[in-house]
Amino acid sequence: MSMKSKMHTKIVLWLFSLLLFVACHSERIAKERTDALPDIFPDYISVTIPYNIAPLNFKLENVDDVQATITLDGNEMFRINGEEGIVSFPLKDWKQLMEQAKGKTIEVQVSAWSEKHPEGLEYRPFPVKVVPDKLDDWIAYRLIEPGYQGWRQMGIYQRELSSFNEEEIITNKRSKNACINCHHFPNRSSKSMMFHVRGKNGGTLFYQDGKVVKMNIDQIGPMKGAAYPAWHPEGRIIAFSSNITRQIFFGQGQQPIEVYDEGSDLIFFDTQTHEVLVDPRFNTSQVMETYPQWSPDGKTLYYVAADFKDRPMERETVHYHLLSVPFDSATRTLGEKIDTLYNAHIQGGSVSYPRVSPDGRYMLYTWTNFGTFPIWHQEADLKMMDLQTGEAVDVSVWNDDKQADSYHSWSANGRWVMYGSRRHDGRYTRLYFAYWGKEGKAHKPFLLPQEDPRQNTWRLKSYNVPEFVDGQVELPASTIELFKSED
Repeated sequence: MSMKSKMHTKIVLWLFSLLLFVACHSERIAKERTDALPDIFPDYISVTIPYNIAPLNFKLENVDDVQATITLDGNEMFRINGEEGIVSFPLKDWKQLMEQAKGKTIEVQVSAWSEKHPEGLEYRPFPVKVVPDKLDDWIAYRLIEPGYQGWRQMGIYQRELSSFNEEEIITNKRSKNACINCHHFPNRSSKSMMFHVRGKNGGTLFYQDGKVVKMNIDQIGPMKGAAYPAWHPEGRIIAFSSNITRQIFFGQGQQPIEVYDEGSDLIFFDTQTHEVLVDPRFNTSQVMETYPQWSPDGKTLYYVAADFKDRPMERETVHYHLLSVPFDSATRTLGEKIDTLYNAHIQGGSVSYPRVSPDGRYMLYTWTNFGTFPIWHQEADLKMMDLQTGEAVDVSVWNDDKQADSYHSWSANGRWVMYGSRRHDGRYTRLYFAYWGKEGKAHKPFLLPQEDPRQNTWRLKSYNVPEFVDGQVELPASTIELFKSED
């Protein structure tokens, strides 16, 4: 390239950068003002966020041009202009802002130009509180069709929370007969994981020490299949529920599907000896146990259980209690005493997904009127119990009063909760994050940020089983060959 051509290229790039700067930072003055808050999607008004979250890009409907001005401590930090009502913050500027705003509150001033307000309408500024409590770097989830019909196109994905980077962990793109499900990471480790693969050539895959091994647990010991996992904190034992799951479809009403267990027990897999261990008390036909969960110190196993009923006819009479039993990792045995923490017959409803906070203080669970598959129950809500006092803790601000809020996970520091909610449209499960303050207060949740806020509507997939992970997961490229089918 000649010197003249190089100079021409530099001038073009400089002009482009100048135009971009002007587009992002030039000020427009709206002629009208209102005391109303802007109707933005996602709703980031008055939320509490971590300093390491991706930009909170948002959109106003029926708007042509929009302007957002960010202030901190009364000083303007930067101004963004957007088209089609979309406000998109530059990642570099956003990260710098978040570092400066730790422990403080930023204000967002929005003005919009539309057919109704051609000279612009300035809205009342709204606050966003930025806390220094870090959110985990990555999350993992399964993307799946919400109706159980599209299992041939699914996979487990991961997302970096400080950016918009999303990558595959494992999918069935090359193996259409494989149903990938029930992934789990011990202690949120990106270096170890397990997941089930249903269908021809399936099994349970364990990733440890850089290697992937496939096991057929249902062919070992008592010949019981493995479903929902809970990896013991010490890394050796995995508690599973062994479920016989069925589903029924309704031709009318607001609930299209009911998923239920015809039977479920608890089993334990020793990853060192490859044994399947059982306790006869948790393997009877009279009681159905499911959703095991360990305490952070590994000394207690939590689970839910219900008396056997004739399903689906008596499905509305099935109520799961929350129970706990001691565990001795040295002997690999459960203790004699079983405690009931939530008695559904007395307290009402049904419990699913018990999850203990990292400090062992709080138990977060999903509550429904009946059953144990809450995602199809519009009344499903998150509830919390103080394990020290047994008293209920108010987390109502995390729930939607019309649609299901269900599967949830704690961050490593116990300050954040991630959960799935169908509040946007009643069909697709999307991810929300909520701050749990040191003072024991639940704060308003916020939707997972996307580079284009419209993606929250465009992506016709549900986020299933969201889990926090401490880093990027990198499975060996040969992993999919372990369950690849020739059909």
